[in-house]
Amino acid sequence: MFKKLAFQIIFIISTLVLTCTAAYSETEIKVNAASGAKADYVIQLIELAYQKLDKKLTITRDETRVTQGRINEEVANGNLDVMWVSTSVKKEEDFLPVRIPLLKGLLGYRIMFIRQGEQSKFDSIRILDDLRSIKLGQGRTWADTAILEANNIDVVKAAKKDNLFNMLDGSRFDAFPRGASEPFSEIQQYSHLNIAIESNLVLAYKMPFYIFVNKNNHALAADIEQGLNLAIADGSFDKVFYRNPTVIDALEKARLDKRHVIELVNPTLPTNTPVDRKELWLSPADTRPQP
Repeated sequence: MFKKLAFQIIFIISTLVLTCTAAYSETEIKVNAASGAKADYVIQLIELAYQKLDKKLTITRDETRVTQGRINEEVANGNLDVMWVSTSVKKEEDFLPVRIPLLKGLLGYRIMFIRQGEQSKFDSIRILDDLRSIKLGQGRTWADTAILEANNIDVVKAAKKDNLFNMLDGSRFDAFPRGASEPFSEIQQYSHLNIAIESNLVLAYKMPFYIFVNKNNHALAADIEQGLNLAIADGSFDKVFYRNPTVIDALEKARLDKRHVIELVNPTLPTNTPVDRKELWLSPADTRPQP
């Protein structure tokens, strides 16, 4: 009897110790943070998720500039723990997605770079058939490229983003669509080129921008998803989103609610995309800066 009682006491104490250890253990996450402001934003959201879970977190940042393909390899090999990228069926087969659109679908609203002095060419574009009369530039491996091509749009491809700006300047194509949060900082970066931001149009399709983790790291994906859902429920996710300088800039300058929308279908959208969770997405009418 005494031995049985002693065993039970030892078991209870061991369970409590393990529980406390798990509660206070620290999660370490390795990321490539060379994408600058976008990386800072995603890292802030990951930190917010762990605050909501009341779990300790250390993030190790690698600032080495590498291609997205290389980042994919590093996550697959376990050298990096997370990455952030637009989703696709292939991405969700190869990696484990956290299905919370980090930019609330803002990347699915595409504003175009054009050449200076050519705005009049775009003033007459009102429907998808009109858009098919011009050539657009995109990255060779970008998810957006497959979407544009699926809508029978003529796409000129390049391996690197920098090349696309130079190709637009050199008249290799007519316009370069970018996510609504991107052009207003990029126009400064490429101010030496003869390019401008198109004034009146926005291309629109569902394009979730997710955190992805290694296919086998279910615990990490579950923690981030749970923490982000808690942040969405209490409004702290939206506070981070609307206070982000890049988002503020986009919502003030993109004027999405004033632009003519051309809807495109996204046949690459995975079936598990949470399109019915309205709190996760913006619409053009909602994209005004929030207090």
